[in-house]
Amino acid sequence: MPKKELVGKVVSDKMQKTVVVAVENHVNHPKYEKQTVVTRKFKAHDEENKCKTGDRVRIQECRPLSKDKHFQVIAVLGAGKGEVRGEEQG
Repeated sequence: MPKKELVGKVVSDKMQKTVVVAVENHVNHPKYEKQTVVTRKFKAHDEENKCKTGDRVRIQECRPLSKDKHFQVIAVLGAGKGEVRGEEQG
């Protein structure tokens, strides 16, 4: 069975080797046909602590690593707004 892959935005990086990723999904209401946005938060393993708040990341399902962490970061798709990597600001 293939593993789930999701794309979302990092909303918290305050834990060691763990980030919280918010994944948005657009769902049509069955009767009124209005689209609503459903946001789910997943904790994902980030081995090198390279993800920062605001980054877009791709996460993949894996074996349970803790009570509620069962995804891992496989790619950083883009830096957050207003952030420059590798250079000092000022």
